Amino acid sequence: MKAQSSISTANVANTGVGRLGLALVCAVALFGAFGATGAADAAEYEVTVYNASPQILSPPMVVSHQSSVSVFEVGSAASDELAALAEDADAEGLIALLQTTSGVRDVAIGGGVILPGSSATVRVDAGGSARTFTILGMLVTTNDTFYSATERVNRGKTFYGNAYDAGSEANTLSCSHIPGPPCGNGGVRVTAGAEGAVTISQGINRGTLREFDWRNPTVKIKVKRVAE
Repeated sequence: MKAQSSISTANVANTGVGRLGLALVCAVALFGAFGATGAADAAEYEVTVYNASPQILSPPMVVSHQSSVSVFEVGSAASDELAALAEDADAEGLIALLQTTSGVRDVAIGGGVILPGSSATVRVDAGGSARTFTILGMLVTTNDTFYSATERVNRGKTFYGNAYDAGSEANTLSCSHIPGPPCGNGGVRVTAGAEGAVTISQGINRGTLREFDWRNPTVKIKVKRVAE
């Protein structure tokens, strides 16, 4: 499995994410290659994630895995690693966890945030029986909301992903507890009142941040095999 790309502090700062940039840099800069996958059955794919929301999205994490693997389950508690991604765009722990998960073929992460109306492309190896793709990242102007989709792909496919509430933090919808712009308060948690399980997000329906509200699907995803 491999980690892909890196994020410069200047790149993050130019998006207006502010302090969130520290988490994004850590998410991709503190780990190296995860080890070689079998060259004989390697199959490289391009995964393009289009942002259909008014939110800035954290760099997309793409996981190729067997169909028996679930990165998360709706209705169940989020892992600490998923909560870190959903709350602060910190992908480091989730990548490390997936590195040791049986049935995971490859993990890669994009090199920068995805602005509204823009896209990012990540390459992964999905050889052998690992033809299921899970894509996820944070909606940065939220308490603990992440976007995700899981789909099995042979040669190519287009599908959509929704926004999920990790249930690990209360939805205060207050800038005091939100890392993305215009707030800039990463690492501040309010757990009292958290739902306790992953659910479809209800969006931003009150407060001063309603301009960042969205409707599902949040992302459009295109996966295609790279010609050899």
